[in-house]
Amino acid sequence: MSDDTHTGGASAAAGGDALQNTLRTLLAPMARLAVSYGLPFSAVEEALKETFIEAARGSLLAQGLPPNRLVSRISTITGINRREGTRLTSMAPEAARRAAPSVASEVFTRWVTDPSLKSPDGGHLPLKRQGSAPSFESLARSVTQDVHPRSLLDELCRLGLASLDEHTDEVSLLSDTYVPGGDRAHMLDFLGANVGDHLSGAVHNVIGKTPRQHFDQAVFADELAEESLAVVRQFVAEQWKQLLAQAVPLLEARIEADKAANKPQTKRIRIGLYSYDEDTALPEQAPGDGETDT
Repeated sequence: MSDDTHTGGASAAAGGDALQNTLRTLLAPMARLAVSYGLPFSAVEEALKETFIEAARGSLLAQGLPPNRLVSRISTITGINRREGTRLTSMAPEAARRAAPSVASEVFTRWVTDPSLKSPDGGHLPLKRQGSAPSFESLARSVTQDVHPRSLLDELCRLGLASLDEHTDEVSLLSDTYVPGGDRAHMLDFLGANVGDHLSGAVHNVIGKTPRQHFDQAVFADELAEESLAVVRQFVAEQWKQLLAQAVPLLEARIEADKAANKPQTKRIRIGLYSYDEDTALPEQAPGDGETDT
């Protein structure tokens, strides 16, 4: 078992092969995702070009390069020809397309973490749909006045995160975590936002010129049996519940304090916990594997 910790300041000598290997590791799950959705390489290549152009553009503008010299310098840095560079730099930056967290996810998080909405054993109480607190209506209105509570309830039910009992007019939570099952678009947004921020923090820790500031550590273990993995998964789930229960009130309190102090509220943060497990033994080769088409 080991404790993996990212350290900054990668030297040029470690570049080349090490960076190529790292990129292969990072791109492998993205390739599996694209293949599973039937997304052709040409579409992925186009997206990769866009992100390369935007990364180079941002870096050059930060260095004070005049906009009229951008295309030639971008072409030199990225190896993408000037014609493509001109076409892609005229497009809206990818960074500007980041989706804001959905109001439904905010309502869900408030519901999961609010102590007043829990039973004595720590479970989640069913809520009456309408009326004074505790109710789903009051919960929704404590998060936003811009979206009708029934619309938010319908969305949580559509995502498989809550259910409405038409006979009792009560709403119940179906999950402790915001994983919108059955909705591919939401799942993909969820993947992009969470993994994107995690990867952005890790990359900054390696290449950033300012001191390392993004927390990114992991513990690794192998030689486990399937039964042990079940125990570990339950442990991780409990740790997440504790982190969520403490983090949300802290963040909400800081937002209100900053607002009261009239401070510029221009920063955002994402806090996560992840785990991943897989078989370490290589699967036996299936009949026909390794054969070439004739």
